[in-house]
Amino acid sequence: MDDRASDIQVVGRVDERGEEILTPDALAFVEELQRRFGGRRDELLRRRRVRREEMSRAATADFLPETRKVRTSAWTVAPAPADLVDRRVEITGPPEPKMAINALNSGSRVWLADLEDANTPHWTNVISSQVALADAVRRRLTFESPEGKPYRLNEGRLATLVVRPRGWHLDERHVLVDGKPTVGAFVDFGLYFFHNARELLDRGSGPYFYLPKTESHLEARLWNEIFRYAQEFVSIPVGTIRATVLIETIPAAFEMDEILFELRDHASGLNAGRWDYLFSMIKTFRDAGPDFVLPDRSAVTMTASMMRPTPTFSSPPVTAARPSRSEAWRRSFLAGGTQRSTSAPSPRYVRTRSAKPAMGSTAPGSLTPISSPSAKRSSTNTSATVPTSLMSGGITSRSLLRSCSMCRPCQEPKQWLGYAITLTLACGTSRRGLAATAQLAFTI
Repeated sequence: MDDRASDIQVVGRVDERGEEILTPDALAFVEELQRRFGGRRDELLRRRRVRREEMSRAATADFLPETRKVRTSAWTVAPAPADLVDRRVEITGPPEPKMAINALNSGSRVWLADLEDANTPHWTNVISSQVALADAVRRRLTFESPEGKPYRLNEGRLATLVVRPRGWHLDERHVLVDGKPTVGAFVDFGLYFFHNARELLDRGSGPYFYLPKTESHLEARLWNEIFRYAQEFVSIPVGTIRATVLIETIPAAFEMDEILFELRDHASGLNAGRWDYLFSMIKTFRDAGPDFVLPDRSAVTMTASMMRPTPTFSSPPVTAARPSRSEAWRRSFLAGGTQRSTSAPSPRYVRTRSAKPAMGSTAPGSLTPISSPSAKRSSTNTSATVPTSLMSGGITSRSLLRSCSMCRPCQEPKQWLGYAITLTLACGTSRRGLAATAQLAFTI
């Protein structure tokens, strides 16, 4: 780190446990991330807007000609660390003490500690999540319910901890560098990594991450440079950090090989995020005409034409890249997780689809701790060497963009499982009374 005077300011309230996280050294590390890489983040966000406009105008997308060599040449990613070899069942939730304890004790192979979608990023959550993660890493995390019921971590094996920081587009307004908000991902990644990387290594694991909302290989390149800098900062070997990239945007679906290539020293796989992927289709092609009009999102299942390539890139066919199955459909719960929302598929359906070899899945998502053992039994753990390029798996630009109107029409009228006949338009509005167009329905 250089000798310039520190100018990082925390403007949120900090309690005693928070002071354990927001130490001068940890804040200095976050500040350095912001100074070194914040400008690049801003540039990449501008590039996102430009590319989205280009794709919308063209009403199509394709693979990058300038990176064709990456897609056609032979290369591998680093072998998986021991505790990420078996990822048949992953469970996720915010790093709140009770949920964290239940997830780590669940029998799942991996717990995705979600600092993004499942965690409202108000200041109290940002810091309390870091406290809970630090306690979980050191196996001292406990909780007592208002009724007096104690929760504690089991002895023996716990789920492997993988942390998902916020996406590139979010800032943290409670941490200022030179009076400007810090990139939220730098706060989430920086504080967790600084306090826990060495402790994790000492305990036989490592600093593992999920990277959300990635849209290009240049964004993956930035993460790779951050990883290299962070490992040098705390004097641990390059390649210690491992990252699973969520493919949940249309632009990223056209750069999967390139994303893995950029992260090849730190990659541990790709993972498909269903809901965000559908939203990206709507956002990107909202002005591209009727070919991109989608039915109700609950009808766009993993059997839909445009979603069928998804399991292929959920299990990236790159030698030594470990398969990782999507868990992004698990979000919607009511009443503290005891009642499933009608917008989410049932756990049994998810497990059944995930376990089918034709879907390319080896790590079904688990919706609740109690479902983890049966999810594990329904899955397999394939580790065979496979073709180098994702494109050799048959993914084409047409298959990635095969929209509703391109699906196989139903051979006879169907009742849409009780849904009103509603087509959700690309602009986000809906049009009712289109029963005559029901033949557009996906196979459900």
